[in-house]
Amino acid sequence: MHIIKVDAIDSTNIFLRDMNREKSLDKPVCVVAHEQLQGKGQMGTTWQSNPGENLTCSVFMPINDLDIVHQFYVSMVVSISVYETLESLLLPKLSIKWPNDILSDRSKICGILIENMVNNGRLKGVIVGIGINVNQQHFDNLPLASSLKQILGKHFELDEVLSILLEKLQSRFAILTPANFSFIKKTYESLLFRKNKPSTFMDVKGNSFVGIIKDITTAGKLQILLEDEIIRSFDLKEVKLLY
Repeated sequence: MHIIKVDAIDSTNIFLRDMNREKSLDKPVCVVAHEQLQGKGQMGTTWQSNPGENLTCSVFMPINDLDIVHQFYVSMVVSISVYETLESLLLPKLSIKWPNDILSDRSKICGILIENMVNNGRLKGVIVGIGINVNQQHFDNLPLASSLKQILGKHFELDEVLSILLEKLQSRFAILTPANFSFIKKTYESLLFRKNKPSTFMDVKGNSFVGIIKDITTAGKLQILLEDEIIRSFDLKEVKLLY
């Protein structure tokens, strides 16, 4: 995979988006930043990362003509890839907090942001922004954030983590076809945080309720078993898991 290393940059996702607009990328490309000034997380949040201490990168991956309705399978293979990367580094108690936060026990280790490249209702490629907390020791006002170094007590080479990550991404994207959708979905669901355990959630109105995560729909909605034995599907903006 072609790797581009930059020093300080606003956003690796924006860098790759501009590159794709200019060159119409058709092969995997990775942009890695020593410092990302305006890194973004889900729902417009800011990703906090000290310069040179964490892995902040974006990867363009071409996709072989998937229908846009199957876009959550991209999120699933990315989440599985990052999970497997951290698993290979022996991080304990890993899980995927729906939709795509990677946790070690209850601590957030990685954030993922995916931008789809769509043409006539078909997915032609994606830009995957990934921030993995590697060597950072302190996180301001983020009590649930942690890093590889905090948990395992040793320093990691960022290039080593990147190499494993890119290998896992390419391996998983190679099986991103409708024939493998069932396998991908089962793998993802098996790694879900709090699956089949009573958990507390909050809805859009701020009301809390108890439910049990059962699985997800093919569109990526979270299916929760409620107290009245009804399973209800929730979109990302409709529910928040309160650990």
